[in-house]
Amino acid sequence: MNYFSPIYLSPLLAALVTIISIAIILSGKFGQGIQDIPNERSLHKTVVPRSGGVALMAGVSAGWVMLVSDLTWWITLPVLCLLVISLLDDIYNLPVKKRLLIHLGAVVLFIVGAGIFSIYGVLIALTIGLLMVWMTNLYNFMDGSDGLAGGMALFGFSFYGIAALIHQQEAFALLNFSIAAAAFGFLLSNFHPAKIFMGDAGSIPLGFLAAALGVLGWRQGLWAAWFPILVFSPFIVDASITLLKRTLRGVKITEAHREHYYQRAVQLGYGHRNVALIEYALMFAAGLSALLFSSEMILIVWGVIYTVLMLAVDGKWKNTSHV
Repeated sequence: MNYFSPIYLSPLLAALVTIISIAIILSGKFGQGIQDIPNERSLHKTVVPRSGGVALMAGVSAGWVMLVSDLTWWITLPVLCLLVISLLDDIYNLPVKKRLLIHLGAVVLFIVGAGIFSIYGVLIALTIGLLMVWMTNLYNFMDGSDGLAGGMALFGFSFYGIAALIHQQEAFALLNFSIAAAAFGFLLSNFHPAKIFMGDAGSIPLGFLAAALGVLGWRQGLWAAWFPILVFSPFIVDASITLLKRTLRGVKITEAHREHYYQRAVQLGYGHRNVALIEYALMFAAGLSALLFSSEMILIVWGVIYTVLMLAVDGKWKNTSHV
């Protein structure tokens, strides 16, 4: 590739468009029209606009326009569908079943378009599809503390990009770096104290992209199947274990709550800023180890690390008045 090509400016453009879009949203009526009003399940105490996802995805789109020759419809069309339905959900609070149907449809579009069925068979395609739907939604579950979801996007997609560069796949790397750059632009206004939240319009497409680009990188031989799981493990582990614990207790899955480990850490007094910084350290360490180690045995090491961390939070939680 021509290293003097303007496509290498795509991440910079993504960040700039995101920053400018957020400034426009915060100064206009659009930002006032979609707001996150605190309730008993919230970790924040003031009304905050939650339309930042629109700005973030505008930044991603701007960066991707410069890479249009490397885009595929089975990535862009599902993301567009998810963005639209999620924005409508931010505005009108759509029923869960309706949203899940669109999420499932977006994943089916990807699996069919990417040829997962024809290459790997029905069983693997079905497994991938279910995991993608879960990733799409768990990212949204983890978007509940200042700087958290934006930070995961910054670190996660950056490590995707670095791994792609190692295999000399510059175009695929830039697709990921553009998402990471847009996330950085968003974090400038979302790190504690947050001036804006991303809402479903940001978290749902990001969750889908984390899964879809992870699958594409695996299919292209850029990384092992466990690589995306480890890179995004700070979100995957927290959301999955929390859901499992609630399910075993017979609690309704779709019911809003504050039982995620990051939520409990904030409630235990660590605060949004410190929790975000701790999570960033986890994100960086997980991504770096995914790059440096070639064996899935690293997952066992991280399993031990996460178990120790979760037991520590559980123990401290039981010893407080929050029980």
